[in-house]
Amino acid sequence: MVLTAHDTLPNMQPGQFVELRIDDTPGVLLRRPISIHDYNKESNTLALLVQRVGKGTAWLCSRQAGDVVNAVLPLGNGFTLPSEGAPCSPLLIGGGVGVAPLLFLGRELCRRGIVPTFLLGARTSKELLCKDLFESVGTVYVTTELGDEGVKGFVTHHPVLSEGDFNAVYVCGPKPMMQAVATMARAGEVWCEVSLENRMACGIGACLCCVEDTHLGNVCVCKEGPVFNIDRLKWT
Repeated sequence: MVLTAHDTLPNMQPGQFVELRIDDTPGVLLRRPISIHDYNKESNTLALLVQRVGKGTAWLCSRQAGDVVNAVLPLGNGFTLPSEGAPCSPLLIGGGVGVAPLLFLGRELCRRGIVPTFLLGARTSKELLCKDLFESVGTVYVTTELGDEGVKGFVTHHPVLSEGDFNAVYVCGPKPMMQAVATMARAGEVWCEVSLENRMACGIGACLCCVEDTHLGNVCVCKEGPVFNIDRLKWT
């Protein structure tokens, strides 16, 4: 889904998200949090990767050109980016629809002169999302649980994790996958950030439904995150 704003969009950071209002759908009261998939300041547009899982996302997926969607944006804190010109060899790992924020991140890294490496995981090749877009930004490796494309298994089974010389890892996807990657990063003393996908409602830290336990106490993922360094999280 590509949105064009009536007014000039504010600057956005990879890893931030938007809250979209769902209209004309009985029983759906809360906005839906969606990661920013891509952002183009020149064209005043942003792209969202929406997976149909319920009434709210079904309504979003049924929108057509010219329809109006009410959005609150940008929300949350994004990924930490290296300084321009700083030596950085990043690996961006995404599982399923968790690949969404990594395209914008990859483009921003390229803008800073850093070519990213992507590791994308899915259950099957048909469920690999936006592979061609990622290939236009950097080097892409793939795993599928079925084994019909790339390495068979989970992203943690891909040899690039042990063979690559990376000094930064960014991850978004299912929590067990992020936990496994974080454990590997910690063991290898590699800097790592993850983007949590806790269920969110308000997007501003008021409703407390997305609380995550950290070494600094309970925090609202929507306000303090969704991106966290693994050193802050107790589950790593």
